[in-house]
Amino acid sequence: MAGQATSQATYTNTNRWDTRTLVTMALMCAISVLLSFIETPPLFAGGFLKLDVSLTPAMVVGFAYGPGAGVLVGVVAALVHGMFTGNWVGAVMNIIVAAAYIYPACAIYKRNHTFKGAVIGLTVATVVQVVVAVVANLVIDPIFYGYPLDAVIGLIVPALIPFNILKGVVNGILTGIVYKSVSNLITPRKDQVVGR
Repeated sequence: MAGQATSQATYTNTNRWDTRTLVTMALMCAISVLLSFIETPPLFAGGFLKLDVSLTPAMVVGFAYGPGAGVLVGVVAALVHGMFTGNWVGAVMNIIVAAAYIYPACAIYKRNHTFKGAVIGLTVATVVQVVVAVVANLVIDPIFYGYPLDAVIGLIVPALIPFNILKGVVNGILTGIVYKSVSNLITPRKDQVVGR
């Protein structure tokens, strides 16, 4: 009996995410998909770039459960959006940009779980997103959309850079507001930090 008790005591739960976490991730993914259809073109983007706040739910998940969870929600939401619209090239672009924004912000916040850590993470994420979005447009637009490379280069300063800065700032502000409001509801009690 003693040996049996010892062997049972060595078993541990190796699941990274529990049921509550998975349900929360699924809910946030559904919200992200809905938000991805609410788009508005900024005045400087010429109508071809659409601003949405669909990264915010994925960021909230990433802040609560880590960068892997946040990126997963962002990727799944982009794939579902692509399935509904049939724009798979756009879905690939959204996945690249989402991962470039979500991962650095959530990784930094995970290491420095403070307001300052969140601000630093969101700032770094916005810079990374801008760089990655510009490179992705330079590669993907000429190949899949047939845009001349010089035309894409001509849009970097007047459209691509300001659009991605705006997208990063808007999603960052909303992430801060939403996460602060719901963090104690979705974060496991053992990981909650008072005043953060």
